[in-house]
Amino acid sequence: MDTPADRTDADAPGLGRLTDVRDEGTLFAMSSVQEIKAAIDALSPREQYELHALLHPQEDDAWDEQMRADTEPGGKLQKLMLEAEADAQAGRLRDWPAPGQA
Repeated sequence: MDTPADRTDADAPGLGRLTDVRDEGTLFAMSSVQEIKAAIDALSPREQYELHALLHPQEDDAWDEQMRADTEPGGKLQKLMLEAEADAQAGRLRDWPAPGQA
C-alpha cells in the first residue's frame, strides 16, 4: 500500500481535487460534488458540526460584544460572578431544579 508521500501529481490529476488522509495513510481523492457529499454524510455529528462552523463562521454581534464586556473585570456582571464564586467556595450551591423536581 502506498502512502501520500508515494503519490505524485499524476495520481491525482486536476487542480482543486480534495484529498482526505485517513485509514493509516491511504490517500483518497474526491473530485465530484457527489463524492464530497458522500464524505460529509460519513462524518460523525461532531465532525459535521466542526465542518459547518468552519464553512459558516459566525461573527460576534453587538449582543456578544456587550456580554463579553459585562463579564470582564469591572463589568456589570462582575459582582454576580464574585458572589457565585464565594457561594461555591462556601458550599452554598445546590442543584436546580432539585433532584426529583425535574
